[in-house]
Amino acid sequence: MVSIDHVAHRVLTYIPYVLVLIDMRYEGVKCGKDGSVDNHMEMGKKLLAAGQLADALSHFHAVVDGDPKNYMAYYRRATVFLAMGKSKSALPDLSRVIELKPDFTSARLQRGNLLLKQGRLDEAESDFKKVLKSNPNDKEEKEAKSQLTKSDEIQRLVAQAQSSFSSQDYMTAAAHVTVHLAECFIQMGEMGKAISDLKAASKLKNDNTQAFYKLSTIYYNLGDHEMSLNEVRECLKLDPDHKQCYSHYKQVKKLNKQIQSAEELIQEQRYEEAVNKYEAVMKTEPRVQHFALLAKERICHALTQGQQASRAISVCSEVLQSDPENVNVLKNRAEAYVQDEQYEEAIKDYETAAKHSENDRQIKEGLERAQRLLKQSQKRDYYKILGVKRTAQKKEIIKAYRKLAQQWHPDNFQDPEEKKKAEKKFIDIAQAKEVLTDPEMRTKFDHGEDPMDPESQQSHHQHFHGGFHGFQGFNPFGSGPFSFKFNFN
Repeated sequence: MVSIDHVAHRVLTYIPYVLVLIDMRYEGVKCGKDGSVDNHMEMGKKLLAAGQLADALSHFHAVVDGDPKNYMAYYRRATVFLAMGKSKSALPDLSRVIELKPDFTSARLQRGNLLLKQGRLDEAESDFKKVLKSNPNDKEEKEAKSQLTKSDEIQRLVAQAQSSFSSQDYMTAAAHVTVHLAECFIQMGEMGKAISDLKAASKLKNDNTQAFYKLSTIYYNLGDHEMSLNEVRECLKLDPDHKQCYSHYKQVKKLNKQIQSAEELIQEQRYEEAVNKYEAVMKTEPRVQHFALLAKERICHALTQGQQASRAISVCSEVLQSDPENVNVLKNRAEAYVQDEQYEEAIKDYETAAKHSENDRQIKEGLERAQRLLKQSQKRDYYKILGVKRTAQKKEIIKAYRKLAQQWHPDNFQDPEEKKKAEKKFIDIAQAKEVLTDPEMRTKFDHGEDPMDPESQQSHHQHFHGGFHGFQGFNPFGSGPFSFKFNFN
């Protein structure tokens, strides 16, 4: 006899397959050829969006096999090839798309970019020119014009190299070829190799202003404003009237001056002015992402140093979305979280930072402090007792103390239980004032140590050891059996 458990197990085994069939049914999958092609296309798109490139590719292969005239299938497959870094495989698919649908501007633009990277300049220029004639949108028009300019520049360098070679001016020919190679590396995103070649080109030919200009623009686009300024100055030494170098020099010099000024303001602890200056940096150069990130990173730091915790957390978080392993920003946000009393979040940031910078003493100390403060926050918090922020000045602390001391003076309560509660509250208020108005004690408390806790500070003199009745002196609030001494200094 078959057991019920065994039958149930077999039924459960088939449930996933049933769910898949139901899913396919509601996805509109049909049994014929067209349905299969549509299904593969949809699955390919979903997998591509999910980043599962190999699986997406297999589905687009199936669509191409099932419907060889489906231009979108070739375009999708080319997109996957490009995402996988297989540009040689993407090129035939893009050509097939253009063959099937000549007015597909995006495909032609992508093919032009690939041809340019491969050095097939005439074919690339043909594609870019056809894009410009096909009524493109603003973005496509801008990209086509930009790429066409680059192609023209490379063509010019090649012609100059050939001319120099024909004249047996091999040094100049080598310099032009090196610049040409650097342009290719720039197109390929190999900035390190481009810089290396351009530096070599600048030495091969004494008056190679183009090499210095290219070097300056590369450093600028990488966010290195100081190196960019150095290289463009070299260009102007060779030719003070060089239009491109002079125009670029003015831009870099302005940006460099703003950044230096902002850093000086940070050193002088004029943090709000530094924030304004770095905001001006982003307006001066809105196109280069590296400068925007640099500005926001330093704004994050300035706001943290200026105790603007909420603003600092917001800006720091924005930077970390683009650069999640930025140790400096992680440390700054952690400190801002501490200021905002979000100790668990601070601990997370310090731990993440520690993974990327194991020997950073500042991270280790910050983490230990955040852990102590978290533990402390679960006990007695003198700032909360007085109802003031951690950034409160001494006058604000004394004002809050006076108000609460008057409110919780035991003479105000007649009921024995209420009077007992008031006594305890009054001692807490007095201790809070004692700690927060003493710079040394406050510093210890801010670092997670409680100067009034025997376990935390065994050697520390306990001012309130004798309890509420240990106070001696006068009562500034009126008569009664209790006497206290208040220091409003």
